[in-house]
Amino acid sequence: MTTFRLATLSTLGALLLSGAAMAQQTITLYTSQPQAQIAEVIAAFNKDHPEITVEVFRSGTTEVMAKLAAEFAAGKSPADVMMIADAVAMTSLKNDGRLMALDIPMDGIPAALIDKDKTFVGTRMITTGIVYNTNLVKEAPKSWADLTAADRASSLIMPSPLYSGATVIHVGTMVQQPEFGWKWYETLADNGAVAGQGNGTVIEAVARGEKAYGIIIEYMALNARAKGSPVDFVFPAEGVSVIDQPIGILKDSDAVEAAKTFVSWQLGQTAQAQAVAQGYFPALEGVAPPAGYPDPATVKLLPADPGKMLAEDKATKEKFADIYGG
Repeated sequence: MTTFRLATLSTLGALLLSGAAMAQQTITLYTSQPQAQIAEVIAAFNKDHPEITVEVFRSGTTEVMAKLAAEFAAGKSPADVMMIADAVAMTSLKNDGRLMALDIPMDGIPAALIDKDKTFVGTRMITTGIVYNTNLVKEAPKSWADLTAADRASSLIMPSPLYSGATVIHVGTMVQQPEFGWKWYETLADNGAVAGQGNGTVIEAVARGEKAYGIIIEYMALNARAKGSPVDFVFPAEGVSVIDQPIGILKDSDAVEAAKTFVSWQLGQTAQAQAVAQGYFPALEGVAPPAGYPDPATVKLLPADPGKMLAEDKATKEKFADIYGG
């Protein structure tokens, strides 16, 4: 009896210690998501998982990657989870052998948002399409090809990949499409299209009527429309490029299970509904998009190889600058 009691107490002690260890789990997240939004994310996560503390370093993707590189050079990074703007930056980490394969369920996430080696997965979608001024345009374009007509291209403005990370992805995607490529960009320029700086310059020019058409990320156009600007947005028939805020776990994480819990939560209903509330297309199928957005299942995503984009990044920017100026 005494032996059994001691064993029971020992087991109970082990369980208590295990529970205490769970309560003290901490992960470090490196992210480029806006500060206010990531604070909301962590608060919602901790409602479901109070046993996991999330420490955050937040900055733009370029600075996040630079910090990580410096830490790697010094020996080791404290980061466990990466959640940054685009698949190109994550691919660079994968190519350097920094990410682990994610053995977590990804049911309901479109294949286009999942890395082929499952080292990262998209958590939401930001697409690029066409904005137009409803006071100036009587017949809206339906496709990317429609923009090459001289009367449209001559009043078209687009952001530049020299200023906009989203545009790096968009240009990199478009030039990989056989029906477009650099010929499409050259035709637009020949017919009078111009490049501004970031997406903000595009929505301002189109909303003010300085340009009739623009190439832009969808939420800027849809937000402007909701606030009363004379603009509308087209998801082109051929498809759209997408930034999906991918998430992944570093191979040398010392809190792998807690990190997996965080990643899995990001792909679940609660986090996806929160992404919608923050104004994004959800990554998870079956979650309703923000008001005024189409069903994500009806939006065609253009295929793109982020590895190729990464390899050709410098050449792509140089080519764009040759066509539109730097």
